[in-house]
Amino acid sequence: EGTSNMTAFAGFGEKVADFSTVSTVPAADIIDLKHLSRMTLGEQGLQREVLALFDRQVDILLPRVRCGAPDVAAASAHTLKGSAAGIGAWRVAHAAKALEEATGAALATAVDALGVAIAETKAEIALLLRSH
Repeated sequence: EGTSNMTAFAGFGEKVADFSTVSTVPAADIIDLKHLSRMTLGEQGLQREVLALFDRQVDILLPRVRCGAPDVAAASAHTLKGSAAGIGAWRVAHAAKALEEATGAALATAVDALGVAIAETKAEIALLLRSH
């Protein structure tokens, strides 16, 4: 990965791939486990903690996205975009980016798409947390 496609992962000083350069994630890869492992230096306990934190964060932020106020929705989507990129949840990151940029009638569609991506990711997180 070239440095032009890198962004800092908040608080860790580590580098993560710019999610906008990641292609569509296959269904089996709702969470990019290789990316998550790199971000957590392979520490499974830390991976579990980060996934659980993300799971709680989306429970807080998704209602804010759905509240109807475009500025609140965009700010919450921006936070979700960064957090999702940090754990390799590229579908959520892409959907959050689309919502951040949506206006008018496209906003409702973007909110729905983000909700679907989050639901898939939460289900995957639940499976991962049970299996470890």
